[in-house]
Amino acid sequence: MKTTTQILLAVVVLNVATSDAESATKQRVDFATQVKQLLSDRCFKCHGPDSENRQADLRLDDRDAVFSHTASSGLRVIRPGKIRRSELVRRITSHDEGEVMPPVDSNLALTESEKELLTNWVQQGAEWTPHWSFTAPVAGELPTPVNKQWSRNEIDQFILARLEQEGLEPAPQSARTRLLRRLSFDLTGLPPTIEQLDAFLDDKSDNAWEKAINRLLKSEHYGERMASDWLDVARYSDTFGFQVDRERRVWPWRDWVIKAFNENMPYDQFVSWQLAGDMLPDATEEQILATTFNRLHSQKVEGGSTPEEFRVEYVADRTHTFATAFLGLTMECSRCHDHKYDPITQSEYYQLFAYFNNIDEAGLYSYFTNSTPTPTLLLSNDQQKQQQAENAESISNLESELAKTISEQTQAFEEWLTQRPNDVAIADQVLHMSFDDFKSGANKAIEGVSNTGVQLSGDDAVGTSVGNFSRNQPFSLSLWISTPEVMERAVVLHRSRAWTDSASRGYQLLFEEGKLSFSLIHFWPGNAIRVMTDDVLPIDQWFHLTVTYDGSSRADGVTIYLNGEQASSHVVRDNLYKNITGSGGDNIALGQRFRDKGFAGGSVDELFVFQREIEALEVKQVYDGKSLEDLLALPVDEVKGPNRQLLFDFYLANHNEATKAQLSALRAARDQRSQLVDGVTEIMVMQDMEQRRQTYRLERGAYDA
Repeated sequence: MKTTTQILLAVVVLNVATSDAESATKQRVDFATQVKQLLSDRCFKCHGPDSENRQADLRLDDRDAVFSHTASSGLRVIRPGKIRRSELVRRITSHDEGEVMPPVDSNLALTESEKELLTNWVQQGAEWTPHWSFTAPVAGELPTPVNKQWSRNEIDQFILARLEQEGLEPAPQSARTRLLRRLSFDLTGLPPTIEQLDAFLDDKSDNAWEKAINRLLKSEHYGERMASDWLDVARYSDTFGFQVDRERRVWPWRDWVIKAFNENMPYDQFVSWQLAGDMLPDATEEQILATTFNRLHSQKVEGGSTPEEFRVEYVADRTHTFATAFLGLTMECSRCHDHKYDPITQSEYYQLFAYFNNIDEAGLYSYFTNSTPTPTLLLSNDQQKQQQAENAESISNLESELAKTISEQTQAFEEWLTQRPNDVAIADQVLHMSFDDFKSGANKAIEGVSNTGVQLSGDDAVGTSVGNFSRNQPFSLSLWISTPEVMERAVVLHRSRAWTDSASRGYQLLFEEGKLSFSLIHFWPGNAIRVMTDDVLPIDQWFHLTVTYDGSSRADGVTIYLNGEQASSHVVRDNLYKNITGSGGDNIALGQRFRDKGFAGGSVDELFVFQREIEALEVKQVYDGKSLEDLLALPVDEVKGPNRQLLFDFYLANHNEATKAQLSALRAARDQRSQLVDGVTEIMVMQDMEQRRQTYRLERGAYDA
């Protein structure tokens, strides 16, 4: 019995040794390229990074867990080099339906060749190597082919060694005409001309080939050929994509890429400029232009689209493109969960996502205008830059001259005080809507402040015939309003075609979270100014609102008054540099705007529109009907302190010809500025906001999760 047992044991040992020896002679199994993808496909669903679905507390995606975990059988999951003492091998080769892995009901069965692959990997030591893309490259040994004379360089040695491995011989060298044709297509994408072929054939020098290469590298077509591949990586398109697929101007970036290749720009610069050229110290126009790379994703405009949803999609696209172009990774999986194959968690995905999530962009581009989605770069040529610089200097000088002129009007003001007129009519009024004759319909006539007011439906606008002011034209708006509730968003008044469908181009008065905001907009949010009151307005009571604008295209040129007094307010946006007209919807409308939230249940009365910036005293006069008259009636020696300043400002705006002339000249210079800018090519770029946008980990990758 003992002898029999010893013989059986010897046979088993011999078989194991033989099996081990046979396995050792098999081709080396690579974990990163062969084993990991097999484990990911068949095992990670139950034994991977997803903790919620993990079974038996076993992870096969983590090296430490794999080599330390002990199964219920008492075997380690994997013992390197010990196939009969590895639970993984036992389970995948089991014929017991209750033990075999993957389970029978998973429909993920391994083929015999796949089982053999995993078994061989364990037998060979279960080497756990990282994916090649996460491993620093190292120089390998050069192969040593038999025919040592054929190779001209190291690459030839690899090619020849593989040919010899397959029992093949290299083809004879091609004719020189064919070689030049191949070279020309490779480097320029074009065939050689007859003249180029003749010159090459006539060149009998030893470096004729090198000279042909240098000639092609110096060709402008070389940059075009190389750029064609990079444009694919960058998802370049001259249209926005999706249903409307409208044309967009991004060709200056394409030309920059061609130029970069033709100038042999170092790769580190080529990459860093495109990813973050705007963030470099004292960034140049060219460095900022390079960042258009990040804005080449498709963009949406179809009706019913949610702006924030697609803004998040744009950020995700930038993230995925970066990962594909520069990391050689597909990171999309990590948007919704930890990556099932690559070592990228969902949190790490959104850490990278945050880098691209800090520009002041809209989720939709404009349907009714050709506005370039912000942020943008104006690509002025040298002549345009000179004209713009001269104009900017002119505006600055005129503003200084205006301030100087105002400071010199004290004596003239004193003389005016002694003979001031009694006329209290406010000049440059272009509209007064009392609503006294308003007939009820969808919008209802109600008891107003002075007589009849209007309660708005929120779905039906009350129109006017005025209001098509440019960004350089001072104007003022005044009306009584009452809100029935603290409104998240409501359009009180606007001069525009639509909300997102025209990027809000024009100007608008809104309720936002119960506060009032006034905006002048070319393309919201990056080319606009917006001022908002600090306090929530009371509900169910009338209050008087006036907004004045000085034509400067600056947020400090907007003033909001409530019940005759300047309201406490703050600046939300201050970057208006293009026109606010030209989209349609040229007149002021009350209470409703296309595809926006109307002022439902809100009430308005006594609308005034002035084609200039009225002064604080005039605001009070519109509010109470007596402030201007009362001040004008005061004896000269009683016009003191704040009242004197109020009258002085009123005098300058209405009765001082020197000030009026300066304002007219300033308006003309600002009009010229608009004309100069309108003719400049504009392109989408990256520009970080001063205050970083908070980035969150989105459940399932959904924008509203």
